Amino acid sequence: MDNSFEDKWKELEKRIAQDFGGDLDVQAILFLIGVQELGKGKQDFTKDQKLDVMHVAICRVLSPFGFYKLSHADQDGWPHFDTLKPLPTLKAGEQLKLMKQGILDYFGEVY
Repeated sequence: MDNSFEDKWKELEKRIAQDFGGDLDVQAILFLIGVQELGKGKQDFTKDQKLDVMHVAICRVLSPFGFYKLSHADQDGWPHFDTLKPLPTLKAGEQLKLMKQGILDYFGEVY
């Protein structure tokens, strides 16, 4: 990874830590994004709902890359996405970089 990318990522981690406290890993940041996209504020989620929140976040941050598109929100307000193209087969490090880039892009839009 180039220094510019890593520098941007570290800066984002620092800003999120200031806003939410503590060091948050990629999964925790994705969870925050999912809660934000759900738009219902802080609440208790079941284990299955937590997985759904993560799915919403992953679809949202990968949408600009053309993998997903928001199709609708259901009666409970949960966003649903259509798959536009399959995710590529990536090595673990490449997957992580793709997610981080999507997260950086997302926070570039909302921060």
